[in-house]
Amino acid sequence: MWGPREVVTLQLGHYAGSVGAHWWGLQEASFCTDPVDKKSNEGIRHDVLFRAGETLQGQETYTPRLIVMDLKGSLSSLKQEGCLYQDTKTNTPVAWKGKLTAHQEETSPKNPFLKDLNRSQGGTSPSGNFAPRTPHGGKDRTLLLEGQDKASKEPNMESTMHVWSDFLRTHLHPRSILTIHQYNHEGESSRLEAFGQGEKLLQDPTYLEELEDRLHFYVEECDYLQGFQVLCDLHNGFSGVGAKVTELLQDEYTGKGILTWGLTPVHSVPNPQLSFYRLMNTVLGLVHLSSHSSLFCPLSLNGRLGLRPEPPVALPYVHYDASLDYHTSAILATALDTCTVPYRLQASTISMAHLAEALNFSGRKVATAVTAVPFPVAPSQSLPDALCAHQSGLPWSPLSSCGEQRGIRCFAQSAVLRGIAKEHLVSKPPPGCEPKSVLHMSETGEEVLARYLYTVSPTTLSSTVHLLQSPCQLLAPYPQYFSPLLDKQGFLLDAPARASATLPLNRKTPASISISSFHPPDVESIPVIAALQSSAVLHGTLGAFYKELRHLDVRRWASFFSAGVELDDFQEALEELRTLSQCYRESGSEEESEEEVD
Repeated sequence: MWGPREVVTLQLGHYAGSVGAHWWGLQEASFCTDPVDKKSNEGIRHDVLFRAGETLQGQETYTPRLIVMDLKGSLSSLKQEGCLYQDTKTNTPVAWKGKLTAHQEETSPKNPFLKDLNRSQGGTSPSGNFAPRTPHGGKDRTLLLEGQDKASKEPNMESTMHVWSDFLRTHLHPRSILTIHQYNHEGESSRLEAFGQGEKLLQDPTYLEELEDRLHFYVEECDYLQGFQVLCDLHNGFSGVGAKVTELLQDEYTGKGILTWGLTPVHSVPNPQLSFYRLMNTVLGLVHLSSHSSLFCPLSLNGRLGLRPEPPVALPYVHYDASLDYHTSAILATALDTCTVPYRLQASTISMAHLAEALNFSGRKVATAVTAVPFPVAPSQSLPDALCAHQSGLPWSPLSSCGEQRGIRCFAQSAVLRGIAKEHLVSKPPPGCEPKSVLHMSETGEEVLARYLYTVSPTTLSSTVHLLQSPCQLLAPYPQYFSPLLDKQGFLLDAPARASATLPLNRKTPASISISSFHPPDVESIPVIAALQSSAVLHGTLGAFYKELRHLDVRRWASFFSAGVELDDFQEALEELRTLSQCYRESGSEEESEEEVD
């Protein structure tokens, strides 16, 4: 019998912190207190990501096995050392008998949304966050939902979410947060903007030794470490930090899986210099992170990551504000929570290294992600009927800024569908009736999904599917940005639910329906499908990066190279990018790149 197969998570950068805040909230929302369900082989094993501990007062704690690196000014009211393990009864006397001058920095105000929600749940903490809960006990879910309902009705809730710690509901261990004091999160000066700046940070013995010390703390208490999850900002100097961190992990923990997620927020009106920096950081990060990782996957709601931006990805049943990291990071965290299910299940024999190996053969160490948040299905609809409704168009949206993937070859994929009840996984036609399709002839839910994936991509060489009956549970402060066409369980309604408030409807809603009569309910859970794919679409995406930078006179941007990246090193990385893009070219394709024609 396998042990917990522990995973250590690293979050590098502010947007990575935003995705992580929602990610840990989703984990906490899925904690199971039912002894019967806890023994189910279908459940998620939370010991993979969390560690048990005990406070100085003997209170049981359950905190993420996590290291966070971010800049000064990013924590708001959250204390770097946390509040779980401090001794509040200790009052150390001052030995100095002379005159004292006290200098006190004004503390950041606690987020009112978290304060109200915490109060409604009966917990208080010095950080303004939540009392610790474990999957072995804790608050009743009804009470949690009552607190969520009260807090979600606060006006202008989104305006209070300025930094990721404003919507972090999970307590962290004192060894989790590592603040970089020489750069500022806000302001125009001392910004971590370039790849070279990030690389230099981990050449500083102070930060390197601190990181290694925290890694050793988490790793040495693991019985069976399966690897590391690295959530890393790709658009700024943290791409350089991530390059050094993954190199360190590869050297120090040989044979362990390293799954790296390159995260980029949706960008506003482009600034020429910032756009160039963003593209350079993305390219250098992509090359180095994929080189040092078992598998690398960019995640973003941007239409594309090049110099010429495209509109952000549209999700049919989510009305998100692309300018809010609080919104976009929740979508990415939901997809991340779903596609990482295979190596976190109670009875799964798949490790993160096995998952990576299934997707990264033939030098293809970069994957793309797709998701449907939520998966569009009616309450009593069968899975075959729901999938047949999307034969002409895929039921998911791209999350890797690579554009539409229909009709493009997928070499390998791993898909996870969650939230469909067992009785709805297969079709049960009346005796004597001919099945509507090959999907309706399937005998298991896994067979239904596998046959559908083969239908939309028959040339896929390797495909694995996982089904999880439990949906993605949502608790505040997860944003309530869903279409009014969804019920509380995230299933499709025939018509929006009536209410007094006014919110925009989904663009597919009939024009005859008055928007003043409807309001989306507070959604408590949603069905989700997400997949990781090794796809030929990366040939064009990576090749486009190469062409954009090859045709630019990069010497004009001397400030970027003065941060530490040599021009020769950049040119070498550019050639590595070109080679990587060729790994995703379909064999026998008549397409020829400009360089091959030359």
